[in-house]
Amino acid sequence: MLHVERGGNGPLLVLLHGLGATGEVWRDVVRDWPGSWLVPDLPGHGRSPRIERYSFGSLAAEVARVVPREPVTVVGHSLGGVVGLALASGWFGVDVTTCVGVGIKVRWTDEELEKAAALAARPAKVFPTREEAVERASRTAGVPIEHGVSEVDGGWTTALDVRAFGVGRPDLPGLIMAAKARVVLAAGENDPMSPREHLEELVPAPVVLPGAGHNVHVESPSSLRLLLTERP
Repeated sequence: MLHVERGGNGPLLVLLHGLGATGEVWRDVVRDWPGSWLVPDLPGHGRSPRIERYSFGSLAAEVARVVPREPVTVVGHSLGGVVGLALASGWFGVDVTTCVGVGIKVRWTDEELEKAAALAARPAKVFPTREEAVERASRTAGVPIEHGVSEVDGGWTTALDVRAFGVGRPDLPGLIMAAKARVVLAAGENDPMSPREHLEELVPAPVVLPGAGHNVHVESPSSLRLLLTERP
């Protein structure tokens, strides 16, 4: 079962982190959130167990096991955004009313996919100290994280199951077409992975958050909260 943090009262917000991160990256978003919130560590990340095979469907299925059967808003960053779109299809039994995908990478080259597959096949590196493992985990996630490491024989390693890098290319047009929820795509103004023109291939009016880069939820959590509270 996935590691989950939960708090608040009222309508439920489910927050899904990106590849290499953990649920802790949402802490400034949920602070003073007016409703309730649920934040899991995705499979093979942080304090959640690994799974046999990583696909967007297998990740969504594991998340669905910890989400209550009630109407929810799902916000996912990068990989988590694709998982959110999979949940929004209704295929996994989650009643998603709105799905917000933040910083989803739309275009993938063959070279990028080959590099990701190579990373997925590498053995995890062992570091002599926890501090070094935390530094690597934070660099992989692109944001500071503390719970993304574990102790092993001979030292410390990142808790990330590197096989998750092999998740592949998402079928974003198919997922958006299948979604039974309202879909919002957003990205930071300076996000090189998710520029406006790429998002416009999928939705007519993506939300661009001024001044932010790829990790909007960490760089500018107030702008993300504003997006969520002002949605129609």
